Amino acid sequence: MSAIRLLVLGVVRLHGRAHGYQVRNDLEFWGAHEWSNAKPGSIYHALKQMAKQGLLIAHDVAPSTVGGPPRTEYEITPRGAEEYFALLRRSLSEHDARRDMLSAGLGFMADLPREEVLDLLSKREEGLRTWQDSVSTHYLPEEHAEQMGHIGEIMEMWLHMAKAETLWTRRLMERIESGAHTFAGEAGEPFAEVFAEDHPDLMAAWRIGES
Repeated sequence: MSAIRLLVLGVVRLHGRAHGYQVRNDLEFWGAHEWSNAKPGSIYHALKQMAKQGLLIAHDVAPSTVGGPPRTEYEITPRGAEEYFALLRRSLSEHDARRDMLSAGLGFMADLPREEVLDLLSKREEGLRTWQDSVSTHYLPEEHAEQMGHIGEIMEMWLHMAKAETLWTRRLMERIESGAHTFAGEAGEPFAEVFAEDHPDLMAAWRIGES
């Protein structure tokens, strides 16, 4: 799975039509350039590639007021929407999804109904527990520590990380069950105040700090 595909498709879909700089702005506002490969070059490459693949439509619009070539705006196609929701569901349900993919899925989980998100996260939790049980039948720290030496620390790390992720997933589900966040089909706007254009002053402050 590719986090950049999910991120770009998700942003374009929510805007209706979006140009590359707009997509980049939103993903930087989320900090996606820090926890995924959503760097400027990757974003523009993904937009062009998915347009070639029929997941996006590229529209040339009027040139900027300062001149230069026409700006390209992208719109998601039905195939693109199908790909987006497939990636979104997998990112939330697969226990071994990469961390950047899970992060992208969390960013767009509000596009799904609350009950479906809970079902997907439940599958993730079950997958984590099954993996831990499977490993524990073959590896017990107290029995294998001397045999494996420092290499055993690798399995120790993975087991502890899986336990922590299981606990985190369960707590997220509890928050969602208690009414946290707004999801598809509910009163309110699930994505209110989550994009860069909603916070122009904050984005300007960040850019000054980066300069």
